[in-house]
This record gives sequence, C-alpha cells and structure tokens, in this order.
Amino acid sequence: MVERQVHLEHISMYKDTPQLVKIITGVRRSGKSGLMDLFHEYLQNQGVASSSIIHVNFEEFDFRPIRTAAGLHTWVTERVSKTGKTYILLDEIQMVEEWEDAVNSLRLKRSNDVYITGSNAKLLSGQLATRLSGRYVEIKMMPFSFKEFMNAYGMSDPVEALNQYMRRGGLPGLLDLPSNGNIVNEYLDGVVNTIIVKDIATFAQIRDIDMLRKVIAFLASNIGQQLTASKIAHYLTSTGRKVTLDTIDNYLGLLEEAFIFYRAGRYDIKGKNLMKTNHKFYIVDLGLRNALVGPMLKDYGSSLENVVYLELIRRGYEVSTGKYQDFEIDFITERQDEKCYIQVCASMLEESTREREICSLNAVNDNYPKYILSMDRLPYNDYEGIRQIYIPDFLLGSEELGQVSWK
Repeated sequence: MVERQVHLEHISMYKDTPQLVKIITGVRRSGKSGLMDLFHEYLQNQGVASSSIIHVNFEEFDFRPIRTAAGLHTWVTERVSKTGKTYILLDEIQMVEEWEDAVNSLRLKRSNDVYITGSNAKLLSGQLATRLSGRYVEIKMMPFSFKEFMNAYGMSDPVEALNQYMRRGGLPGLLDLPSNGNIVNEYLDGVVNTIIVKDIATFAQIRDIDMLRKVIAFLASNIGQQLTASKIAHYLTSTGRKVTLDTIDNYLGLLEEAFIFYRAGRYDIKGKNLMKTNHKFYIVDLGLRNALVGPMLKDYGSSLENVVYLELIRRGYEVSTGKYQDFEIDFITERQDEKCYIQVCASMLEESTREREICSLNAVNDNYPKYILSMDRLPYNDYEGIRQIYIPDFLLGSEELGQVSWK
C-alpha cells in the first residue's frame, strides 16, 4: 500500500468521534479503499484489537449477500464488541439499498465509530443528509497529487515526472501494473467504462449511454474552455444527435456527482457576482482524459491548467475563473480571508504571451496577490509586482491541507 499520509492524518483526526459519521468520497479507483486499509492498519498499530474492527468492502464477493439496510444492520450488530468501542469501516456503501437507515442506527450507539466510502456525491444528499442533520464529516479523496506521484514512483526529475503524470495520471492502481502503454490504456479504459456504467448510468437509470459518452468526450476534449449547455447541445446536434438543454444539464450534474469532472464557475470581478454561464470543466485525472480522447499533444497548456486547478482544490481553495471587462483570469482562489489571482501558461518567453498574461492581471486594480505559473526557470520572477512561479515548485510545495507554500 502507498502511504497517503495527508489523507491518513485527516481521517485519524476524527478517530473516537462517534457522534460523527466519517464519509470518504472520491472518484472510483482514487484510493478510498486503500485509505480504509491504511486506517485499519493504523488502528491496529494504536493497539485496537482486530475483534474491535469491522471492515467490509461491498465490492468483495464475500459480502454480496448483504444488500439491504436490515441485513447490514443485523450483520454488523452481531459482530460489535459487547464491552468496548467498535470501529466500523464500510467500503462502497452505496451498493446496499437504503443503507442510510443502517448507518444512522449504528451511529446512535456511542460505542460505534463509523466510517464509510462511496463513489458518488449523492452520499451527502437526500436521505443521509436528512437523517444525520450535519452529524458527519466529508474527507475528499482524489488520485495522487504530483508530489505523491513522484514519491510513489521514486522519480527525481520533476520535468520528466510531470510529463509522466500528465500522460499516465495519478490513479494508485497503476502502480501495480507494468509500464507497458497498452496495459496502462486498457486499465484506464476499464475505469472509465466502470464509472460511466456503474456510477452514472446505472445509478441515474440512463438508457442512452452513447449520448452520455459523447458529452463526456466533449468535456474531456475542451478542458479549461468556457462552456454552456447550449454549446454542448449545438455540437452534439452537428454530429447528428439532437439533445435537450435539460438533458445536458442533468448529465453535467451527474458527472460532477461521480467526481469525474469539476466545474469552475465564472466570476465577474468588476460586477462582483458569479455568472450563470460559461463555466469551465476540469477532469479529475489526466490519465482518464487520455483514455477518453487520446493524447492531445497540442493541448499542453490546458493540461498544465488542469493540474494546477486540482492542486488548488486539494489545498482547500474555492476556485473560480475570472472576467474583468474584456480580460480573462484563469483562476481566482479564495480560502477564509486569503485571495489571489493566477494565470497558468506553458511558457512566458514569447513577448506576446507575456504581455497577454500580465495585462490580464494588471487590469484587476485591487491589492490581492497575483501570480503567473509557468514551466519557465527564470533568473527573475517579478513582473510589475506579479510573481512568476515555476509549476513543479508550486506542485512540490507543502502538502498540508489548508496550506499553500509558494517556493
């Protein structure tokens, strides 16, 4: 198992808080089950007896008979400790019908400490939210960060590692596979198909899976581009597939709920309001993008932008894209009382690119910090108060959640 130290520390903070259900969410194959295994091992290292840990992965065949709330509740209560605390780890809980009832009932017993995982954001809505009424904490799981990727693969050259990271992606399961390109592609294809069929189509009872695939492929091909439901529908109509705007909006919501795409809203800096259209979408893993649409060799800048976006999300920022008059800002990041503006580009060496990025940031006439992140190693890093940062240095900064270290 790869040590996902940041996530393990996060979940360990909530050990022995029986009033809270700990919910680990994230895209399929991002490492949620591995984190459960690590936490199980952590508990044993803390002196917890094996008999006081109930660990169920509902994807395993051994637990296939447990598919109802009543069955789950009975099975667990027969095995809880009669004298002390029991740690209940339930992996891929959404495979149990009406599981919310069982989890809520188990939580009510103060000697039970409950942890669950799932691959859909619906875990935090509907019946569960109603029953728990805020008595839960969400631990967001994503594929490897760039720093985790370099450590896991034992790489030392950050440029070569970044190229590999953008090609293979950061799904932990790839560590167990040979570096053969065909094997990697087949694994990623399998993950994509499972997400589409199990986590989206089956969950939402979608019959037109081909249409869903076309929407996913369009988003993957247009990472970091301003998109609307109308633009997506127009494209699909041009390919001979008519679709309503309501259907597109529904699909976009489902893709976000399955954690495969993240939506960055567009903020009007001058008008100080979040716009309702022209959002940007970023994919949770560039390896999955390559599996969907193939390597996009001319799209290096957008891939870098995707990597930076995900890193900002990992570090606890709320991220939107910005508009100021006729200028575009790649990212506006906010967290508590922190705020900054960020442009991302492959290189600033061309004068036209440098002027474009600087002009966009200089157009915003407030005093929040402004940065340009690029792949340039330069002897100077300040342009009229705008700081240039080498992207690998940013990605290899502090991994502490809620902190950002600009090297």
